[in-house]
Amino acid sequence: MLAARHSTVRQGILLSYATIGYNSLEAIGSLIAGLLSGSVALVGFGIDSIIEVIASLAVQWRLRTDADLSRRAESEMLTLRIVGWCFVALAAYVTVDSVKSLYLAEEPGRSWFGLVILVLSVIVMPVLAWAKRRVANKMQSTALEAEAKQTSLCAYLSVIALAGVGLNALFGWWWADPLAALAMVPIIVNEGVHGIRLEPHEHDTCC
Repeated sequence: MLAARHSTVRQGILLSYATIGYNSLEAIGSLIAGLLSGSVALVGFGIDSIIEVIASLAVQWRLRTDADLSRRAESEMLTLRIVGWCFVALAAYVTVDSVKSLYLAEEPGRSWFGLVILVLSVIVMPVLAWAKRRVANKMQSTALEAEAKQTSLCAYLSVIALAGVGLNALFGWWWADPLAALAMVPIIVNEGVHGIRLEPHEHDTCC
């Protein structure tokens, strides 16, 4: 049984590495495309990708302390807090930047490169989330489950951002971009608060 758990932990670590690798590229691409075009949705999505990397690094730490029963619950709790507060910080940034863009009528440019990144994320993120959720269920790890939810959130955000960036690129509806960013905020806040309030599974302290 212990060997099976070690195998599951290794799967979680590999999935975390995959998330870190993809989201690092996603963050760089989204931020470059967003800053060049002035897209709030793309910049917000890029920052979300950075937070995803931070969350994955935190979960890496959680998984690597799995064998130490005395540290498992502590690392689980801290990981949940890191993921949750990252969400809250992102929500605050997106809200302020989106409202400012709408108020000042800051029209973003078209970003076809950004569209490609978002389409890829719509495909890749659900697959990673599904795989992480399977491992989290096997381990009964709330931290890994929270990161899987964050990966799912990234997929939802990519769809919303794709709508805003796409409408601007295809029809010149500049306001769709900051509105899409604002549409992300309730989802981000909900997941952030949920992560902060979550408690580790009892299984994480005993086996």
